[in-house]
Amino acid sequence: MNYRLIKRIAAVSMILGGISASGLAAAQEPVDLELVLAADGSGSIDDAELRLQREGYANAVRNPRVLELLTGGIHGKSVITYVEWGSAQSQATIVDWTVIDGPDSAAAFSAALVDAPRQAWGYNSISNAIAYSQNLIEANPYKGLRRIIDISADAGNIGGMPLSLARGNAVGAGITINGLAISRPGSTRPLRAVSLEAEFREQIIGGTGAFVVTVDETISFAEAVLKKMILEVAGIAPPELAGLPAGGRLAFAGN
Repeated sequence: MNYRLIKRIAAVSMILGGISASGLAAAQEPVDLELVLAADGSGSIDDAELRLQREGYANAVRNPRVLELLTGGIHGKSVITYVEWGSAQSQATIVDWTVIDGPDSAAAFSAALVDAPRQAWGYNSISNAIAYSQNLIEANPYKGLRRIIDISADAGNIGGMPLSLARGNAVGAGITINGLAISRPGSTRPLRAVSLEAEFREQIIGGTGAFVVTVDETISFAEAVLKKMILEVAGIAPPELAGLPAGGRLAFAGN
């Protein structure tokens, strides 16, 4: 066996591998934030509620304060994608990764979100939605200073991979998971807000500065989404520092 030849081949392979890895790193576009908006599109969310969710997020992305935060970091831009999810077999990217670097890109993202057809179905795999969102972050061509998955749901996890495993994988990869617990009059799946909020706090959210905002009768969906996006994009922990609208509840991981 020609060990000298084998060593040469191994050395060349390492060099080529290093070139490939450095090329991939160079190809990644630096951004301040990678944000997956992973909204509940399960069967308990009717078409009117789905549109309400989309309009809430679309308006929040265009909001001058949110836009200032998305574009006010070191790189002057962030990337957002919007996902709707249902059963363990149903996650759909509604709007693909979009660089938000000013009012025009924010308006384009918002228009695409509101106009897209419904795609998700079934109940209610938060765990697989987290895993799907993590894959979107890890496979995209961007390198963010922060990486966040933003999960909304009107009930706890049903089906899919173990929720603790999905959360642990994402948090272990340096991704923060924030939450929006939807419990309000007229929901097709009415639940006690406190129990849903506790499930988010104890089982779903995680990572640096993770928090959950609850939508109930004290706050509109649009207000809650705006509150949550200001907090997570700015990286602000105490809500009183953000000058946010009154109402709703906010809880942090570990509280």
